[in-house]
Amino acid sequence: MAKISVLDQSVSLYSIREEDYISLTDIARYKNQDRTDDLIRNWLRNRNTLEFLGIWEHLNNPDFNPVEFDGIKMQAGLNSFTLTPKQWVKKTKAIGLISKAGRYGGTYAHKDIAFEFASWVSVEFKLYLIKEFQRLKEEERKTLGWDIRRNLVRINYRIHTDAIKEYLIPAKLSSRQTSLVYASEADVLNLALFGMTAAQWLEANPDKKGNMRDYAEVTQLVCLSNLENLNALFIADGLSQNERLKRLNKIAIHQMTLLTSDERMQLPGGDE
Repeated sequence: MAKISVLDQSVSLYSIREEDYISLTDIARYKNQDRTDDLIRNWLRNRNTLEFLGIWEHLNNPDFNPVEFDGIKMQAGLNSFTLTPKQWVKKTKAIGLISKAGRYGGTYAHKDIAFEFASWVSVEFKLYLIKEFQRLKEEERKTLGWDIRRNLVRINYRIHTDAIKEYLIPAKLSSRQTSLVYASEADVLNLALFGMTAAQWLEANPDKKGNMRDYAEVTQLVCLSNLENLNALFIADGLSQNERLKRLNKIAIHQMTLLTSDERMQLPGGDE
């Protein structure tokens, strides 16, 4: 459950079936804090609203019930006509509106529909809602890009350590001896890319938590991912640690020169 602030009004969002839904209840609060349900029902009574919802469901919902929809649309405009979100969903098998119970309860709508409702409530509110929603999605995209790169480094690290285990660690080494080999090989990559070992970084940064890779730039993470794969291949080929360090350092210099010259790689998570 995510939240955005639109003209000082908190608006909840959540995802279902990889689609974004926005709280109509929160949008309605911008106009009237005490009559949110009434506002949503009044909006649903509008013939233009029903036609919009019907078209949206036809386009996005193969299970939509057009017979029930036609019956509802015929009643629109009558003084006696009322319609709640739950009734709409139950009768037509609609998926564009959802009623939720509990702490974050209320009426939610697919973003296409929520923007339409926001326009009915306030054109100004709709414009700010779209702006804040787009800002949130952009932040999510950047975060996702960063996580993908971090996970890629972790995956390649497993490939790297498997190569160390298979080619460098004799079967009878103790656990402590084994960990020293892993640390030594990790520092081959650290020296090739960062110019220092993990211990040297910790000594130079006593106030920081984690390790140097946690503070790496996106370009460095991309390069590190490549170096881990290459080191695994060099290990399998039987190259000495000294030779591998020389080769990896040369490759790191070349790759970082290319990556840092690409402006798209300067933003967190990239901008490609």
